[in-house]
This record gives sequence, structure tokens and C-alpha cells, in this order.
Amino acid sequence: MCELKVILVDGENRDVVMESVTRLVVEGDSVTVYGIFGESETVKGSVKEINFGTGEATLHK
Repeated sequence: MCELKVILVDGENRDVVMESVTRLVVEGDSVTVYGIFGESETVKGSVKEINFGTGEATLHK
């Protein structure tokens, strides 16, 4: 299974939203991420990049 670490970038700050993410859902100006155990978190922002090589998805506020 391919899992991602989701990082939220706000200016100079880079905060990890969640690790072991298996699903991202974009709805308007927010992104909901879901982890392998069913947990979820919604953040305001947009998807900037998904890099399967590094296992990271970057969201920008």
C-alpha cells in the first residue's frame, strides 16, 4: 500500500498534518486526509504537490 506524510506549508512553517495517509479528498478550499486506521483531519488549504517518490503530499494554506 502507498502511504503519504501530509505537510501543511504556511509561509516559512512546515507542519506535519498526518502520517500514513491513504486518502485525500479536496472540497472547495479544504482538504480532508484519512489515515490507515480510519482517523481523519480537515485543513484549510490546497494541494500543491504529491510526490510518491518521497512519500509526501504538500498542502499550502
